[in-house]
Amino acid sequence: MTITYDMRGKTVFVFGGTSGINLGIAEAFAKAGAQLAVASRSAEKVAVAKVRLSHAGTAAMGYSLDVREPVAVSEAITNFTGTHGPIDVLISGAAGNFPSMAAQLSPNGFKSVVDIDLLGTFNVMRAAHAHLRKPGACVINISAPQAQVAMAMQVHVCAAKAGVDMLTKTLAIEWGPEGVRVNGVVPGPIDGTEGMARLAPTEAAREKVVKSVPLRRMGTPDDIAQVCLFLASDSARYVSGAIIPVDGGWLASGAKM
Repeated sequence: MTITYDMRGKTVFVFGGTSGINLGIAEAFAKAGAQLAVASRSAEKVAVAKVRLSHAGTAAMGYSLDVREPVAVSEAITNFTGTHGPIDVLISGAAGNFPSMAAQLSPNGFKSVVDIDLLGTFNVMRAAHAHLRKPGACVINISAPQAQVAMAMQVHVCAAKAGVDMLTKTLAIEWGPEGVRVNGVVPGPIDGTEGMARLAPTEAAREKVVKSVPLRRMGTPDDIAQVCLFLASDSARYVSGAIIPVDGGWLASGAKM
């Protein structure tokens, strides 16, 4: 059974919200009636996402930007809040990933992922702080299992996402007195995403992943979206500083593919 959430009158900004898990999150908030903005680097993906979100019931605003560029992030947030008012729900999900053994990973490759995932998250948090509804705002950072379990060929992501989790916990402490809640969501293997296609590119690899999940299935973007809706609702009004796995028990079992 899916719980119905009412987000009418809420303003929601989803960074990275034009594809995969983050688009699924944006779509769920659109169906719940929120005023939305999405942002990603690809202008084409932004345009497609706006059409998809309009079909879900929301005329979303869209911004083509790179989260590594703080001025662009700040300008988008200022533009959105100038139209719709303070942000009730901020979701930071922009991420980069590619498999590489550490000995073959270039310094620039390592830096690129850290800059997108960790620095990008900081840029979003830093720019949004002045525009969050205080009290009452909910901030959700999309993390990854690599923050908690070391994985071969993922040294850059492990380092970046571990930083994101600590950023989440630190901001929960600093922003809590203002009435702002900050939490993290850790998706497990999610079917149909670019990341899963890279990490499990063959049918045999997919079957191995499914067998490694205690619930014996991959997740869906809506599995993640439902938890984000919960965190943004009054039901989670006392939840802050939490890093929540949404992975069918995968982390608990060691998150081994």
